[in-house]
Amino acid sequence: MSGAPDRLRIDSGGDQFTVSGPSPRLAWRLPRTVTGQSAYELEATVDGTPLARVTRTSPEHLFIAWPWAPLRSCQRVTWRVRVRDGEVSSDWSEPSGFEVGLRTENWTARWISPIEDVDVGYGNRPAYALSTRFEVTSEVTSARLYATALGVYEAFVNGRRAGTAELTPGSTSYDHTLYAQAMDVTNAVRRGDNRLEVLLSDGWYRGKTGGFRMPSGWGTTTAARLELHLWSRDGSRQVVRSDGSWTSSRSKIARADLMDGQAVDFGSPSVAEQAVLVDQVVAPDIDWSPAPPVRRIEARPPVTLRQVDAGTWVADFGQNASGWISLADLGPSGTRTVIDYGEFVGPDSDLTTAHLDSILPDGGPLRFVQRDEVVSAGDGEVFEPRHTIHGFQYARLRRDGGTIDPVSVTMHVVHSDLARTGTFECGNADLNRLHEMAVWSFRGNAVDVPTDCPTRERLGWTGDYQVFAPAAARLYDVHGFSRKWLRSVRDDQLADGRIANFSPDGRRTKLNLGDRLAKSTGSAGWGDAIVSVPMELYEAYGDREVLAENWDAMVRWVEWALDAARTHRHPSRIERSAQPLPREQFIWDGTYHWGEWCEPRIDPPLSDPAGREAWLKADKGEVGTPYLYRSSATLARIAGILGRSEEAVHYAMVADQVRAAWRREFLDGSGRTTGDTQAGYVRALAFGLVPQELREAVVQRLVELIRAAGNHLGTGFLSTGELLPVLADHGYAKVAYGVLFQRTPPSWLAMLDRGATTIWEDWDGIDDDGNPHESLNHYSKGAVVHFLHTHVLGLRQADTSTAWESFVVAPLPHPDIPWARGTYESPQGTIEVQWQIEGGSFQIAVDVPPGSTAEVVFPGGEKATLPPGQFTANRPAPDDNLLST
Repeated sequence: MSGAPDRLRIDSGGDQFTVSGPSPRLAWRLPRTVTGQSAYELEATVDGTPLARVTRTSPEHLFIAWPWAPLRSCQRVTWRVRVRDGEVSSDWSEPSGFEVGLRTENWTARWISPIEDVDVGYGNRPAYALSTRFEVTSEVTSARLYATALGVYEAFVNGRRAGTAELTPGSTSYDHTLYAQAMDVTNAVRRGDNRLEVLLSDGWYRGKTGGFRMPSGWGTTTAARLELHLWSRDGSRQVVRSDGSWTSSRSKIARADLMDGQAVDFGSPSVAEQAVLVDQVVAPDIDWSPAPPVRRIEARPPVTLRQVDAGTWVADFGQNASGWISLADLGPSGTRTVIDYGEFVGPDSDLTTAHLDSILPDGGPLRFVQRDEVVSAGDGEVFEPRHTIHGFQYARLRRDGGTIDPVSVTMHVVHSDLARTGTFECGNADLNRLHEMAVWSFRGNAVDVPTDCPTRERLGWTGDYQVFAPAAARLYDVHGFSRKWLRSVRDDQLADGRIANFSPDGRRTKLNLGDRLAKSTGSAGWGDAIVSVPMELYEAYGDREVLAENWDAMVRWVEWALDAARTHRHPSRIERSAQPLPREQFIWDGTYHWGEWCEPRIDPPLSDPAGREAWLKADKGEVGTPYLYRSSATLARIAGILGRSEEAVHYAMVADQVRAAWRREFLDGSGRTTGDTQAGYVRALAFGLVPQELREAVVQRLVELIRAAGNHLGTGFLSTGELLPVLADHGYAKVAYGVLFQRTPPSWLAMLDRGATTIWEDWDGIDDDGNPHESLNHYSKGAVVHFLHTHVLGLRQADTSTAWESFVVAPLPHPDIPWARGTYESPQGTIEVQWQIEGGSFQIAVDVPPGSTAEVVFPGGEKATLPPGQFTANRPAPDDNLLST
């Protein structure tokens, strides 16, 4: 056998190199020359010392437990693998390497904090420079900086920035979880005198958070902790660590807040250094993130730089994204440049952000602003604000005197450096643009955690990610990214079992139960993310551990929801019967629910006090109860996977009882639901609530509602992603495509026609008069792109499969889509699908990787089972009538 395994990896993140804990899990991809694996062999060296070879008879090649003794701090590992297919062995893989981080018990550095000026208020605090000097007397062959902070930090050795990660140490629930970073700084260290410096700002730890821009509640004092380990040619090791000998001073960064922006005065005089404060904070044990870091992903010049007034220019970068701009031409000494960021320009070509303004809980207005400022020292400096981040397509630059050269202005797109896994392209330009809009929306909202928007709130809303997770897992490798976020979800769980609305929760809901936010915590479709997202990760990547580590949190959530159903009743049911009917113990209607959220054109709208009042009083049991069913049923499945047989039986019985209660309460014998909405029917069909004999009647009613709306969708936040698959899978692909290709609002293509480059929060994000509303970068409604992969391209994982061990290719051609092609980097290997209709012939090609099997379903219904390898076929082109009604 020729060929060797490749894509060797462990389940950890890292910047310049992968960094692990003591017992990483191993994975590899099988060589294309095999059809499967019957055994494998592993070899490894630790700090150059070989370990005993390990041989296992097993087909497993994902998440393989570390087979040797636990690793120690700072060790460097290389490993390789070869596999056997029957009696034939592959070649050995190329070696792969990683390093072990500094383990908690081995940290000797102290936490150091700056002596701060009189508090100028959160959002207006400067960044502080913490520094020390050290001597190197021997030749350094390797240098590693291990660092973390309560705040956001950048580290420098002799003025050279360490690492490529941005906004470190990242966003976590700092009361329980804190990650460190390891950086290779060998080339920055020199013999003789050296300087180690850290720039420290508020970051997610104590900066502004959420739509109301309230201070994060993690702590009141920022701090940093660092160790620089220097290995010399003579075998000695020198450690430079943060301690009381360090000094601090105000930096050139006069103001730094992740939401409000950053101000730098390059000409400000140096400030006298003072001794740092030591051990002024309490922090959790330091750990190493499973997620890739946030990085500068790409640089974009402005498409246009237009002068709109004296001293005012607006740059259009052609794409809504997250990041910042750098400015190379700052003008002569003392020149001040003010940069405002936003998503929209008005008819006057000037920037406007009024659509992102908020109303505070006390009724007062809160003006939205993302503003950077820089004062030149006249020394040719480059301004790049790396202690903030913005959501924007446009930047307004204001400067008194002089001009701004477009060449000096650059947009830096900044987000988590996720590996792309899924591609899609087809013979319809509108669908290609829609796909890119959704990809960019997710990119802009994947800044260390999955957020709702990169502008107004920037919060890791649970509902948003549970809606988009299937699409995210198709587009990118989100395994480590999602595991990291789920740890925060667990950290933030309330004592009674409720899941916080968003995580990391800087508002500290679990400690402020009387707060307005706490009263809206525990909603169906939001809290259920703790069940649905781990299950999505298990199905996509085959990782049982992600289920095990979230099991307790899942159970606590479902048990809280079951108790809420038993003990709370909606007023409408109390009015119907003073005593609850037996089924009501499984109707989840009496606690706070966000409901379907953002359904199009509700009358009166939620912005109207009467509309808000009606929405608050509405019975949302028809939303809550389906989620209670789905989470209970999913929990039963997870229990079975984890070998918890008693819990599997128990939660399966609970799910059956919830489903029976829903049918009695909300579904009549003709297939009508109480709410009679598109969203309600989509959810009922997608979740499997409808008995088989009524499914056709229910889907027909859904179609009637769509046609009554002029072939427009009427779904909101929770069910939009399921709408088209439900229609297509029940024989109404023509209706699904009619909704997909709808050009008038509410629709996806209406966004495209009105200039969107990302998905909007509101279906009428830009209204008929050209006015913007709400966020113009909200990925949840972009979940529709999953349909482009699963139904237009036709590639989906088989129902009983995990980690893509088996998949189905079942395209649904449309007259306006003459071809489609796409790839998916599955855990088994690269899957490629391409089909086209040409000259009366339907042509399809599928590449099945080793470890997988596939089934092709031709448009006429014929099926073919495929082993690993390449497959091509031609069939008569389908009749358009195959799209049914």
